[in-house]
Amino acid sequence: MHHRLFKWLLNCYPPYWATGIVIRSVSPDYRRLTVRMKMHWYNRNYVGTHFGGSLYAMTDPFYMLMLLQVLSKEYLVWDQSARIDFIKPGKGTVTAEFEVTQALLDAIAENTTEGRKYLPELSVRITDETGELVALVTKTIYVRRKRKVER
Repeated sequence: MHHRLFKWLLNCYPPYWATGIVIRSVSPDYRRLTVRMKMHWYNRNYVGTHFGGSLYAMTDPFYMLMLLQVLSKEYLVWDQSARIDFIKPGKGTVTAEFEVTQALLDAIAENTTEGRKYLPELSVRITDETGELVALVTKTIYVRRKRKVER
């Protein structure tokens, strides 16, 4: 799929546009992706800061989707688990930047030989307009090579 179509489809996805989450950029090789969310009346909580569920939503499921695009169709990729640590109240526009590194791809190739599963933990920082950390999300991704019968 072309990266511009990928970005457009994600931005049309109701859980994102309904919360003000916007995919700002997707690199042509799918290794970098940037997501932003402005503060609106419909995505703030009772005390006037970003709703925690919206902060988490802006990180889900981008690592999985990026890896599905980067890896060959010989791999199964799933989000297995996630943890979010709220560091400080989020206000204004918040940003999350994702990167799939060559080191990660090498580790996946090395750790999935003979059909073994690999569970890398990937972190993404959610920052405010000043670059300060608002939340840290850690995703555990399930990756393994498909068995012959799964094709």
